[in-house]
Amino acid sequence: MASERAEILAGAAVLAVAVGFLAYAANSAGLMARVGETYPLTASFRAMDGISIGSDVRLAGIKVGTISDLRLNPQTFFADATIRLRSDILLPDDSAILISSEGLLGGNFVEILPGGSLENYAPGDEIEDTQGAVSLITLLMKFVGGGGSDTAGPIE
Repeated sequence: MASERAEILAGAAVLAVAVGFLAYAANSAGLMARVGETYPLTASFRAMDGISIGSDVRLAGIKVGTISDLRLNPQTFFADATIRLRSDILLPDDSAILISSEGLLGGNFVEILPGGSLENYAPGDEIEDTQGAVSLITLLMKFVGGGGSDTAGPIE
C-alpha cells in the first residue's frame, strides 16, 4: 500500500513538472499572449517570400509581434499582411516595415524600422512604407551573369 502511494506521488510530481515546462515553453514562444495585449496593423508587400502566419515581427532585433494573417489582394496583386504588435509598443506613424533575412541559411522575418514622428499608429492602421523580400537567387544571377552596366564597352 505504501509503495503504491509513493508511485502515485512520483507520477503526479512528474506530471506537474511536465505541465510547468509546457507552460513555460508556450509563454517563451509567445503562444500565450492574450488578444488584449496586442493590437493589429496592416501592410501590403510586393513579395513575402519565407514569411507565413506566426512569423516574427522584430524591432531592434527583439520580437515585438507576429504575423496573424496573410492574403493576396486581387486588385493590387500584393500580399496584404496583418501583424499583431505588443500593446506596449507605440509605433510612430512614419515607420517602415520590411522583410529581412537572418543570413544565407537563416529564415526570414519582418523587421520594423521606427520613424521619428510624434504621432503613433492606431489599431487597424496601415503601414504604407514597405519593402518586400529580396531574392538571393536573383541577386546571385545578376552578379554571375554580369547584370551590372559595363561602361567601358567591348574589347577589340
